[in-house]
Amino acid sequence: MSIRTTHSTTLFVAALLVAIVVVTCVQAASPDVQAKIETDKIVVTVDGKLFTCYKFSHSQKYPYFWPVMGPASGQTVTTETSEPYPHHHSLFFGCDRVNGGNYWQDVNARGQILSQGPKIVESSGGKVVLTDECLWKQPDKEPILRDRRTIVITAPSESLRFIDFQITLEPLTDVRILNTNHSLFSARVVPELAVTAGGTLINAEGNTGEKGTFNVASPWCDYSGARNGVTEGIAIFQHPGNRWYPSKWFTRDYGFFSPTPMNWLEGGQLDLPKGEKLSLSYRVVVHSGDSQQAGIPALFDAYKQTAKPLQSAAVPMERIRVSLDGRSFIKETGGRYTPWGFNYDHDENGRLMEDYW
Repeated sequence: MSIRTTHSTTLFVAALLVAIVVVTCVQAASPDVQAKIETDKIVVTVDGKLFTCYKFSHSQKYPYFWPVMGPASGQTVTTETSEPYPHHHSLFFGCDRVNGGNYWQDVNARGQILSQGPKIVESSGGKVVLTDECLWKQPDKEPILRDRRTIVITAPSESLRFIDFQITLEPLTDVRILNTNHSLFSARVVPELAVTAGGTLINAEGNTGEKGTFNVASPWCDYSGARNGVTEGIAIFQHPGNRWYPSKWFTRDYGFFSPTPMNWLEGGQLDLPKGEKLSLSYRVVVHSGDSQQAGIPALFDAYKQTAKPLQSAAVPMERIRVSLDGRSFIKETGGRYTPWGFNYDHDENGRLMEDYW
């Protein structure tokens, strides 16, 4: 064997050993994410330190995440309750004006979203996967909606935390939602990070503050600010597979932001027939630094390449028949059916339907 060949082999082996050492170090440095169920919450830790809790007590209006700890400060970037509007609970999903009920604020008698008991599907290494089924109901009444949610929590690096939130809404009866700004996935940051305290609210187009982001359609918004010399923030991404994407945002300088189409519904209402499912997906990014330092635009570009959320399953059409008194149409299940138009047919002789039926 020549000296040159021996030298090349030695270099190759050395490079391979270096690569193995680097990969091993990177894997060892990857944050460990774990979850455990306590009485009325699931506690999620990153490298043994509290990151967030998924709280689901039946005394609550709805399940929500709190605290949501910043990677650098170890302090929550969201508030469980603050003035104004103390009914904003950190990071949550809810809706007002649903079949006359209120699943956002007000007393629980107006409506609650009740967890049926979340489950930890996976809790190992760098990922936690949770599932939950919730019923939307008022006391002593049948539920009007069932939602099924899948939550995936990861920590890609020391400075980033992801919460992927997918929810599928299934009406258990015909549901009508009227125009409301109190709706869907939302976050409320601590007062120290709000625009009113010097923080920054920015969307994908670079517009800032409530004035620049309210009623503006955008794939994402990010809230960040400095507290005790540490800058941290939280972003919400909308998945491109969502209905209404990119939705308009309801934002406030005091710290609230939410991608919600419900405030701008065409015709002032949304009708969801019984059984017609609606799936929505979001990613929450909790980060060190501001949106540019955290690389939020690039993180969204990566997120939009992920698999689309589950699509609503096709609902078989219900048979329609003439009522027993012959004066109206009714559904097979007994509900009244009001036709708004007909497609006319004719027989082989060209006679219209009303001439021979």
